[in-house]
Amino acid sequence: MTRFASCFLLVFAELAFGGMAAIAVPPFFKVERGFYKSSAAVYLGAGLVPAVGFALLARRPAEPQAPTALALWIDSAIWLLFCLCVAVYLLTLWLELGLLRPRSYLLSLLIGLAGVIATALTLKPAAFGPLPMAGYALTAIFSSAVLGLASGGMLFGHWYLIDPNLPVDYLRSIVRLLGLALIAELIVLFFVIGMMGLLGGHACAQAVATLFDSDRTLLVMRLILGPVASIALAWMTWQTLKIPQTMAATGLLYIAVMSVLVGELMGRFILFRTALPL
Repeated sequence: MTRFASCFLLVFAELAFGGMAAIAVPPFFKVERGFYKSSAAVYLGAGLVPAVGFALLARRPAEPQAPTALALWIDSAIWLLFCLCVAVYLLTLWLELGLLRPRSYLLSLLIGLAGVIATALTLKPAAFGPLPMAGYALTAIFSSAVLGLASGGMLFGHWYLIDPNLPVDYLRSIVRLLGLALIAELIVLFFVIGMMGLLGGHACAQAVATLFDSDRTLLVMRLILGPVASIALAWMTWQTLKIPQTMAATGLLYIAVMSVLVGELMGRFILFRTALPL
């Protein structure tokens, strides 16, 4: 139960970090500050989920193959610090604290990056050895990027209702980065499978064999419903913005958020079943 819940709490952690990074794409001084207030509040809520969730899991009795209580407490502490930094950043958006704003924002990104990597690594079995650590870190970072850019683009698309004079290029920049992040994530997934299967040792090779033997349907669903479908949606959104039609693009980004989320949830289910960070 503890390992199962930890795998899915990682999705909220990636969303919180990736979303805070994504809101840096539109130029701050050319966009109404309300966008940053509302978006940061959403990602603060996402960050509170792993902060509280890992603390509750740490109080449970120890279970085989689950992260230790110490590791869970550390994860919870990192995400509490992340939430504190985001809360301070939110405060600076309401008050004129210009010197504190960039510092709190940058600190939230640094802590969030450390948090997604640390959280992913707590799910690595000891038998896998040190080499697969790079795979866990890479997949956590790129999952954060696609979750953050998809949700951030969807939130920013709504802002064209409030300020119709916003340049469409701002939303195009987010969609362009989303497409690149999805392609990169797809490459990283194949790279991680190959690296762990060929260089990861016996335990990793056995996990890869299990993936292709009994869990290949999950793998196909993870790829098709996640990056592949989301790349198609990102391309459709890009074409829609050429019209330009921002509301239709925002609707497509709604679907892209769901596609990305389904793919990441499937990836965390594979992580639970095989310990492979997909």
